Amino acid sequence: MQTTIITSRGQITIPLGLRQRFGLRQGIAVSFTVKGDHIALRQAPSARQATASVFGLIQSQRPAVPAGFDAADLAAAAP
Repeated sequence: MQTTIITSRGQITIPLGLRQRFGLRQGIAVSFTVKGDHIALRQAPSARQATASVFGLIQSQRPAVPAGFDAADLAAAAP
């Protein structure tokens, strides 16, 4: 499959068949990597896919638990 020239702004048109085959739609981010003497274009992972861990993403309004806190101390203090 061949496309037209690269514009002065470095833009190209991805042929419709390729866009449909790989699910590339308007507004989707893509990434480029060099593979030997070729350039590979991939759909960039969405924010949902890129987040391997959600630890620390949500901030609580409650005060932080002290670093030396031990839950066993609560059980020992219970009547």
